[in-house]
Amino acid sequence: MIRTKFNYVLFIVIAIGAFVFFQSCGNDYVPKPRAYFRIALPEKQYTKFDSCFPYKFEYPVYAKLVPDYNINSEPYWINIDFPEYTGRLHLSYKPIENNLKKYIEDSRNLANKHIPKANAINQNIIINNKERVFGLLYNIKGSEAASAYQFYLTDSTNHFVRGALYFNLTPNNDSLVPVIEFIEEDINHLVNTFKWK
Repeated sequence: MIRTKFNYVLFIVIAIGAFVFFQSCGNDYVPKPRAYFRIALPEKQYTKFDSCFPYKFEYPVYAKLVPDYNINSEPYWINIDFPEYTGRLHLSYKPIENNLKKYIEDSRNLANKHIPKANAINQNIIINNKERVFGLLYNIKGSEAASAYQFYLTDSTNHFVRGALYFNLTPNNDSLVPVIEFIEEDINHLVNTFKWK
């Protein structure tokens, strides 16, 4: 009698287990892919940077202008910080004294240092004849590239500015794509409103 009850309970447990097993196999279950936190992006608004510097431009109101206190910094160097995203756009200024070719070559070399980690480096020529602003923007693609954007601007005779965007975290541009694309618009706006004095 006890053996019959035991066999009956064992049969029920196996039947329920088999039922659950076969039911779970019938569904199209796909595990969720690894995801990143949703990033809230503010509305685009810009303000003017116009001071004693030999250049001026518009930058986003959610960014902060910070003097460059690096030991190697020179006059008219400035950083545009994006504190919400731990991003920083370094702007360095150099007066041209028959050395424009060297500055352009240095900018190219600094962008090309990212080649080992980049999937591609797209270049966009900048030409604003009205304001005499000419240059080149490097859009550096790749999940492990340290800098996503670099550019230089010049009037070809007196002024040269180089910009580089960095994030204060381990490079993983896949997770930063929304922020990088968001700041790309800000960089383009900065370049389009850039003027020499």
